[in-house]
Amino acid sequence: MLNEFKTFIAKGNVMDMAVGIIIGAAFTAIVTSLVGDLINPIIGLLSGGVDFTNNYAVLAGEVPAGASLDAAREAGASIFAYGAFIMAVINFLIIAFVVFMLVKMVNKVKDAAMKEEEAAPEAPKGPTAEELLAEIRDALKANA
Repeated sequence: MLNEFKTFIAKGNVMDMAVGIIIGAAFTAIVTSLVGDLINPIIGLLSGGVDFTNNYAVLAGEVPAGASLDAAREAGASIFAYGAFIMAVINFLIIAFVVFMLVKMVNKVKDAAMKEEEAAPEAPKGPTAEELLAEIRDALKANA
């Protein structure tokens, strides 16, 4: 059973998948930083500083008026945090668009590289063995 497990793990597609997951996790941190640190502040400027994160409805319990979402959670109230959900959806859409643009750019570069490979003229080849033998035959006939 241990040998079967080793064989399964050693297969190329499993290792490729593992590398993809690790790179994906690292890439997620980069995209999250891009969205949180660069894109969201620009959207905030363009939309007049709109931030839905602290919008919530109290379902049960007591929360001081004007308390933030974190303060409401610390008070132990049961809350419906619709603002945090809206911001999560907006962040998802932004991240999905950024990833789409990156994949589109990578595909364009790959397509350009493939076209260059296809368009590259082949180096002129020398005569084939049959052609050389025919030339030798003709030269021998001419000298005879």
